[in-house]
Amino acid sequence: MNKTIRRASVFTLLLVFALLLRATWVQFYEGRALADDQDNRRNAIETYSGPLGNIVVAGKAITGSAAGTDSDLKYRRTYTDGELYAAVTGYASQSYAPTQLEGVYAELLNGTDTRLRTMMDTVTDTRAAPGNVITTIDPDVQKAAYDALGDKKGAAVAIDPATGRILAVVSTPSYDPSSLTDANSAGAAWKKLTADPDKPLTNRALRQPLPPGSTFKLVVAAAALENGLYASVDVGTDSPDPYTLPGTRTVLRNENTSAPCENASIRVALQYSCNNVFAHMAVQLGQDKLRATAERFGFDDTTQDVPVRAYTSVYPSGMDESSTALTGIGQFDVTATPLQMAMVSAAIANGGELVSPHMVSQITDGGGDVLDDYDADASTTRVVSARTAEQLQSAMRTVVEEGTGTNARIDGVTVGGKTGTAQHGENNSQTPYAWFTSYGASGGEKVAVAVVVEQSDAERSEVSGNGLAAPVAKAVMKAALR
Repeated sequence: MNKTIRRASVFTLLLVFALLLRATWVQFYEGRALADDQDNRRNAIETYSGPLGNIVVAGKAITGSAAGTDSDLKYRRTYTDGELYAAVTGYASQSYAPTQLEGVYAELLNGTDTRLRTMMDTVTDTRAAPGNVITTIDPDVQKAAYDALGDKKGAAVAIDPATGRILAVVSTPSYDPSSLTDANSAGAAWKKLTADPDKPLTNRALRQPLPPGSTFKLVVAAAALENGLYASVDVGTDSPDPYTLPGTRTVLRNENTSAPCENASIRVALQYSCNNVFAHMAVQLGQDKLRATAERFGFDDTTQDVPVRAYTSVYPSGMDESSTALTGIGQFDVTATPLQMAMVSAAIANGGELVSPHMVSQITDGGGDVLDDYDADASTTRVVSARTAEQLQSAMRTVVEEGTGTNARIDGVTVGGKTGTAQHGENNSQTPYAWFTSYGASGGEKVAVAVVVEQSDAERSEVSGNGLAAPVAKAVMKAALR
């Protein structure tokens, strides 16, 4: 064999070796990535080759499966009362990645969760029967919140303080998840929904933290009592009115200039929502003690799952005293979701203990056997002492009975709450956010409810937590305590 042929043979063998090496790399290393790629149509074909498992509310499935319109995609997702439950279910789409419970439990619902496989499934290499998701949602409470919010842009969350079960999660404006399920029509629906300035796809209840305004005063009051700054809610405070922010010439005034806010007790300060008291109190406590209390309620928790991942509610750090003062009235860089503010009221209503909030009770296999029981696994954390919780309950009742939250009164029900009106936009140039967080108790049953209204048809001068958010909370509490 001459030298030229020998060299050509070696070069050819090297090319073959390189080809084999590349094929091995693609098959064994890149294969999984290609299989998991959301744009890989084979995944959608496999997912929708059979009916999906269901999401269940009060024993009834609010999801289903129907024959698809595409020859490759045999089934598509369907929804019952889709707009009512969109903030709970999210959507399962032939074209887009699933969201909310549909996303969290995608493998359970499509039968690929390894816990679902039987011996026969393994032998025959077939997909297991899909499982089901049993929610904690109460349909009457959910509908009450949805109807009460109506055309308003906002959100509401209701929690059973004793168990942590989430009874309602509503975000408005809502959308119909069914519009996104079919690959042939999902694109047009997606374009319309994402172009809507009201952002109906945003879950405002769990995933849009906003300044909580005066509802955050409950956290400040809790910190003051827990740290011994004041012995009780009925002790007078050293609070000048008006209050000048430390290191500035900015004077912080109260909405009601005739309110008895000078040196007011915590009860009176909550009743009239006195800014001077809580701004001064925040400075007296200092940001570290205030943050520690806020974090016990759930602020700054980056892993808050219910089981949908909720966006973090924030108490800021690295502030000067004037900024710390503003956090005392729920402004500066303090943000909270309605879920978070419902957790504040739930902990207070439950004697100072916070049971981990969750909106899934159990997940089961296709035969109904329980795979995970989240009610049984719910954890309890001591947030404030029982004495502090009792005093705050009493002060919150005063807010509803005699103060700024009278629109939440319910005959025959013990109701406590706190209103809030948070600034929105530079120099408060846009419509303020209206908040109300509360608890109701009747016959041994309790419920905690938080509501935020971002936008409504009300005139700016009429925007308040009592005017817009409290009536929504009232409707939700009535439904929960029926």
